[in-house]
Amino acid sequence: MDLATILGIVAGLGLVVWGILLSGELSSFVDITSIVIVLGGTIAGCLVAYPLNKVKDAVVVAKKAFATKNMNASDVIGKIIDIANIARREGLLALEEASDKIDDDFLKKGVMLIVDGTDPELVRNILETELAFLEERHGDGRSIFDTLGSLAPAFGMIGTLIGLINMLKTLEDPSSVGPSMAVALITTFYGALFANLIFIPMAAKLKLRSREEIMIKEVMVEGLLSIQAGENPRIIEIKLKSFLPPKERKESVQKEGVEG
Repeated sequence: MDLATILGIVAGLGLVVWGILLSGELSSFVDITSIVIVLGGTIAGCLVAYPLNKVKDAVVVAKKAFATKNMNASDVIGKIIDIANIARREGLLALEEASDKIDDDFLKKGVMLIVDGTDPELVRNILETELAFLEERHGDGRSIFDTLGSLAPAFGMIGTLIGLINMLKTLEDPSSVGPSMAVALITTFYGALFANLIFIPMAAKLKLRSREEIMIKEVMVEGLLSIQAGENPRIIEIKLKSFLPPKERKESVQKEGVEG
């Protein structure tokens, strides 16, 4: 579970509630009709923009914003170096047995392509095609939350307009103008809150998760092609660590020193 996502949402809601309590009552900001207009309208707009199956998949996509990474680049590089050492000692055919211990389907597919003697250029094309479609699928899921983030404030404004129209019908009673105006503005508040605390930040988190996963897959592609080319495992390690930021490279070196 990614604590940053949960802490961010909880902290954001907490600060909003705190600000409300400093100057008023929390009950004044609770309006079921406004919530229905904002959330219902936002989801309805999303259904117009995307096929039903894509909207359903948004729930599955949202889980990635709350999940931690299954593996990091340093761990992947370590696995690839292990595979390279096996290939150097026993040959590429020995990797078929080693592939049984690989959990990642993408890496396992690449290893089996090498074992089958597939042309290196074809291996690259197959893996990079899969990467391209993976990135496209990630983009589809992320775009749904971008759309939700843009629609929520709009439907908040629609709710406000509805409230203002109803308020204008009762202008003969001056005492009702203030409360009616407050209720009318609540939908704008909900639209801005949902968009800026949940939908837009989740789209940004999904974009980050996608970049991290694609980068790890690119490390796998480069490592597998280097193994197939018969490069020295030490050279492969140096090459793959160029994908890492300087801080992670130092941590990796320190970890190796401790293990040694």
